[in-house]
Amino acid sequence: MTGTGPFGLHPAGNFNFEPPAPGRALYLEPTPKRVRVVVADEVVADSRGVMMLHESGSQPVYYFPPGDVRSDLLGPSDTVTHCPKKGDASYHSIQVGERHVPDAVWFYPEPLAGAPPIAGLMAFYWDRVDHWLEEEEEIFFHPRDPYHRIDILTSSRQVRVLRKGALLAESTRATVLFETGLPPRWYLPREDVVAELEPSESQTGCPYKGVASYFSVVLEGRALEDLVWTYPDPRPEAMPIKDLLAFYDERVDVELDGVPQERPESPWSPKGAAPPSLTRG
Repeated sequence: MTGTGPFGLHPAGNFNFEPPAPGRALYLEPTPKRVRVVVADEVVADSRGVMMLHESGSQPVYYFPPGDVRSDLLGPSDTVTHCPKKGDASYHSIQVGERHVPDAVWFYPEPLAGAPPIAGLMAFYWDRVDHWLEEEEEIFFHPRDPYHRIDILTSSRQVRVLRKGALLAESTRATVLFETGLPPRWYLPREDVVAELEPSESQTGCPYKGVASYFSVVLEGRALEDLVWTYPDPRPEAMPIKDLLAFYDERVDVELDGVPQERPESPWSPKGAAPPSLTRG
């Protein structure tokens, strides 16, 4: 549903049927996971029957049956918002002791015709609550999409990274990370990077890989901010990229075995020089 995925905003492939227009697809399915939401050490929602809504161009969202949400911790709200695909959403605030979280929960009392059966199901703003748990494991940033995966492979291809003709890195010891809906990312040993790097204070998080730290590249006396990232403490499934360096391919030139590559089109292509995002590779 994101990136170049089949139902994302920029699908990379072709169908043999007429799919929904980009940005219009909705898909609701049950998840076998027990999911909990915690605010101020109180479990506000605890469900073994939670639903996951996939929406084109967005990360998936958990929707809870109302019986699995603590109604005694919910307060009224006059807020109403409109979604052209789902309808008008109403809201609840959360009150746990003295902790008040306004408009933290939304639901669709009367979804639009053609929307999935979400009437009455409750969803939580991810960053307005304190903790999310799948089974006994705390999860971060957003739910992990069951159709999203990463494959990490070593490669002997010659990888050269340049910026306006200046060599930034060259390696035949790359590790390439393939991630659903995103361009391949080439992770290089630090010794194979010749560019001058300055540590950045930027950090981003990915539920599949962990927390990334960043470097700026100093070139001709100018710092190109957050052009390189690394995972110093990745999640277990991403351990092969630990401490390796990857370049923001949308802003550099990459050659593979001497063949120049097209700069990938992605949400981080430098239209507005947007900073790297949560699942950028």
